[in-house]
Amino acid sequence: MRIIAGVAKGRNLASVAGATRPTSDRAREALFSTLLSEFGEFDNLKFLDLFAGSAAVGLEALSRGASLVHAVEKDDAAVKTIRANQEIVEKSKPAGTFHLYAMSAQKFLGNIGNQYDIIFIDPPYDFSDQAVHELLNMILQNNFIKSGGVIVIERATKGSYVNWPAPLKELRTKEYGVATLYYGEMR
Repeated sequence: MRIIAGVAKGRNLASVAGATRPTSDRAREALFSTLLSEFGEFDNLKFLDLFAGSAAVGLEALSRGASLVHAVEKDDAAVKTIRANQEIVEKSKPAGTFHLYAMSAQKFLGNIGNQYDIIFIDPPYDFSDQAVHELLNMILQNNFIKSGGVIVIERATKGSYVNWPAPLKELRTKEYGVATLYYGEMR
């Protein structure tokens, strides 16, 4: 796993042994290509990485110029990996700041916090579609997404769907082998 673009381009990242399922480089590259077409650039964007795993997605956003990246992960082994990966990326002196929250996504979303331009949600594949829907409702209720912001959810290609609650509107769905990325926009 590596950083694809930005100030930390080419730096190798550690993955979490057995505990998580990292987003493939191919899917991550497509994700950021799609987000660049929506936002033009990452400068001054606030990015939330829920169920961060190794934080490869959030650290990619930081490398590409996001002003603020928050990663949320509760697994102890993943938290250690994120801290190591953060050090690797921060050696490149990215312009933005990165903060790790070692807690569950539900606990993080249970409080009123920052508003984000982009929220990436990558729960374990056995996390139910209903639980994903509840997370989306928490994001809306506690005002975590800006108007015009985008939420991207990674799910298993087989047997999953995303039910976007209003005022979120589906933008697109893209399959990458066993993973599918669902994009929704805040209206």
